[in-house]
Amino acid sequence: MPPSTQPSYAAPASPDRLEGLLQAVAVGERQALRALYDLTATKLFGLALRITGRRDWAEDVVQESFVSIWHHAGDYRPQLAAPMTWMTAIVRNRALDCLRRAAAARVPQTAEPEQDLAEWLADDAAGPAELAEASQQARALNRCLQRLEQSQRQAIVLAYLQDLSHAELAERLRAPLGTVKSWIRRGLERLRSCMEGAA
Repeated sequence: MPPSTQPSYAAPASPDRLEGLLQAVAVGERQALRALYDLTATKLFGLALRITGRRDWAEDVVQESFVSIWHHAGDYRPQLAAPMTWMTAIVRNRALDCLRRAAAARVPQTAEPEQDLAEWLADDAAGPAELAEASQQARALNRCLQRLEQSQRQAIVLAYLQDLSHAELAERLRAPLGTVKSWIRRGLERLRSCMEGAA
């Protein structure tokens, strides 16, 4: 069972300690998962909060991330990344998934891909600081999307915000499957470079 989502304020642990705990988690030791949570939750929660802009979403992201760590600790390879780097990547991916789900829930299925992403990601229930941070991220993403070719932009928005498969995209955009895959691959490469420059 995953630990609670309330962040702990334990002192940071060494990479060796975290690596040992991940190895223990990989063989099903629940106490190791609890210890890993206590040592890393504060930092991971902070990352999730920066990305999502909402405490409740960040708490969900952290819980989902530790469930994923519990199930995939055996996949961790110390020669490829430090333990914290590996866990941070899981949290970042979960947080971005959270934003995409929230955005998709706000977009009617008939919506045009050209709509402003800032509107999709804004949350009326968020506080001023949370809203400002989420809005800033949305504006940066929207600016980068606007720099893409229209075909790339449409394919990415439909794929990630309306959760369409490549086959569904090809049908929706009336384009060959290979072409749609190419639009997404090239568009994501350009989008990633743009977002890294805006960070």
